[in-house]
Amino acid sequence: METGIDSFAAAYDDSSIAVSPSDRLRNLIEQIEHADQVGLDVFGIGEHHRKEYLDSAPTVILGAAAARTQRIRLTSAVTVLSAADPVRVFQNFATLDLLSRGRAEMVVGRGSFIEAFPLFGLKLDDYDALFAEKLELLLKIRENEHVHWSGEYRPALTGQGVYPRPLQDPLPIWLGVGGTPESFVRAGALGLPLMVAIIGGETRRFRPLVDLYWEAGRQAGFSRDRLKVGLHSLGYVAATTQEAADDYFPGYARAFSSVGKERGWGPVSRAQFDAQLGPNGALLIGTAEEVVEKIMRHSEALGGISRVTFQMNAASLPHLKMMKAIDLLGSRVAPALREQVASSAA
Repeated sequence: METGIDSFAAAYDDSSIAVSPSDRLRNLIEQIEHADQVGLDVFGIGEHHRKEYLDSAPTVILGAAAARTQRIRLTSAVTVLSAADPVRVFQNFATLDLLSRGRAEMVVGRGSFIEAFPLFGLKLDDYDALFAEKLELLLKIRENEHVHWSGEYRPALTGQGVYPRPLQDPLPIWLGVGGTPESFVRAGALGLPLMVAIIGGETRRFRPLVDLYWEAGRQAGFSRDRLKVGLHSLGYVAATTQEAADDYFPGYARAFSSVGKERGWGPVSRAQFDAQLGPNGALLIGTAEEVVEKIMRHSEALGGISRVTFQMNAASLPHLKMMKAIDLLGSRVAPALREQVASSAA
């Protein structure tokens, strides 16, 4: 099982909007470099177009990280494909793949925020159709150097070459999903690996959706070896359970309460947060041993996962605490997960 981190490049720390966005990004690159040094498998950068985050150009951040790392895989988390040009998306990640010597990936999805649509002159009413068409084109570009394609939302391609071509063939593309059954079926039917974002509730409740993915893939003729499931969850590791929860909760509450005001949710309470720390709750927060046990339980509940990524900076943790958590993920969580998976397979 691969272990990694996803970041939204939060523009704030544990007290306020950062004075220096430049310093925040420099810290983020240091975190990615450290994740590489301690042996984590993957680091993902999200894409948002909001004041709270500095990740509107994720491939620029990942390109800077490529120059400072040696082995860690570098991915998006997620690329908001509905609001992007698939040609440029492919070119950006192909360039990243060349810079990193074959370590680039992308996770494409529709995103959980809508700011990109008016920003780029798109209609929110076309949310689903835009994604389906652009995913089709992106996969066509991945398969063909010269592309013949036509659709509704973009001018046709009539054999033009799309360059550069990546080092990896094919360039890995995962489908990022939330809780929409059609998205799970789409991923399986296309034979794409699946990254499931589970940030609340009980992880085991997603099993019927994952089963839709496996079945759609089987019907499309894809083997289980090709179909992979990854889990993206809010998570954080510290020396004690109490320290992990106390560190994470203030920023978690602030972030979710802020989004909640936009979406009509109520304020987040500590009791609600603590309930998510239980055996079946989605939050991967606690000591290394507790988190490893919980991930293995989640993997069994979902029918087997091949990757888990921790979203730590949603809680606006200070840089030093992030670095310590990365230490624990690399020294105690990732090795334990690899050992448990290997012993289960033996």
